[in-house]
Amino acid sequence: MKLFIKLFGAVFLLSFAFFARAGAYEDAVRAISNGDNSALATALQRGLDVESINREGDTLLMLASREGNVIVISTLLKSKAKVNARNALGETPLMLASIRGHVEAVKILLGEGAVMDPSGWTPLMYAASRGRIEVMRLLIIRGAKIDAVNNTGVTSLILAAREGQTQAALLLMEYGANVNHATPNGFTALRAAKQRNHEELAKQLVRAGAKE
Repeated sequence: MKLFIKLFGAVFLLSFAFFARAGAYEDAVRAISNGDNSALATALQRGLDVESINREGDTLLMLASREGNVIVISTLLKSKAKVNARNALGETPLMLASIRGHVEAVKILLGEGAVMDPSGWTPLMYAASRGRIEVMRLLIIRGAKIDAVNNTGVTSLILAAREGQTQAALLLMEYGANVNHATPNGFTALRAAKQRNHEELAKQLVRAGAKE
């Protein structure tokens, strides 16, 4: 009987700890979504692991980077959140802040050592695909590789052309992007623009020296 009571007590304590952690995680996610830094700090003080992840492998810092709340991001970084962690898709906090156009968040992450040119997709590619001009300019000035390629050989310029982001494409060309870079299967920025019927952008590429 005593053994049973001890085992029951141990199971109860483990269950209590599990649900307490789960509750703290939900509180933290809610706090990040609402920009409630005080509630986030409380969840962390309750023992929540700052590297807790969701089903997609997103850390708390990744969720905060999507939202762009610099105070929340700073709190997570002070709690030793990994600035270059990747989720199941290979995305980093900097990539997620870049695609949303959160300039101040990008600055903070860069200041904490976020890698600008990881293997595969890069923050500049993410920003270019959505025309986040301010973020793009910041990344380029900080030294991002204009012609970095992902695992399919695509560059930021090709992505901008495909998505019809004319201003993003012009910015990349202003900083010397290779207008004739081709993927292994011969896909170029000009072909991308034409396939998506971005006629004005295609004309701009031709003026910059892009060839068929």
